[in-house]
Amino acid sequence: MAAKDWLKPSTWLVLLLGLYMLVNTARVAIDPIGFAAYMGLPLADARDTAFVFVYALRAAFLGLFALALLWHGDARALALFATVALVMPIGDAALTALHGAPPLTVARHAATAILLAITATLLFNRARTEASD
Repeated sequence: MAAKDWLKPSTWLVLLLGLYMLVNTARVAIDPIGFAAYMGLPLADARDTAFVFVYALRAAFLGLFALALLWHGDARALALFATVALVMPIGDAALTALHGAPPLTVARHAATAILLAITATLLFNRARTEASD
C-alpha cells in the first residue's frame, strides 16, 4: 500500500471495519455469553457457546482478510469483498429483528451494513480512479 493511500477515507474505513471484526473475536473469547446478548441473540443455555465461537472464527477470518487486502493495496478486490460482505450485517439485522432483539441492536446491525455499503462505494470509486491513472 502506498503512503498516499493513508489519506483516503476508504483506507481508514477498511481498517476500522477489519479491526472491529478482530475486536469482536476477542470479545467472544473473553465473554461469549455477554457477546451473544450484545449481538441480539442471547443464549438460552449458557453452555451453548459453540455457535458464538463459530461467529468469532468467521469474524477473525473476515477481519484478517480485509486487512490483508488493504495491505496488498487492491482497491477493486476490497470493493468486491465489502460488497459481498454486505450479506452479513443485513442478515444479522433481519435475524435479530425476527428474534425480538431490542431496536437499537437491530439498528446497530443496519448501521454496520450502511457503513459497509459506503465503504464499498468509496472503494469502487477509488479503484476506478486508480485504473485511469
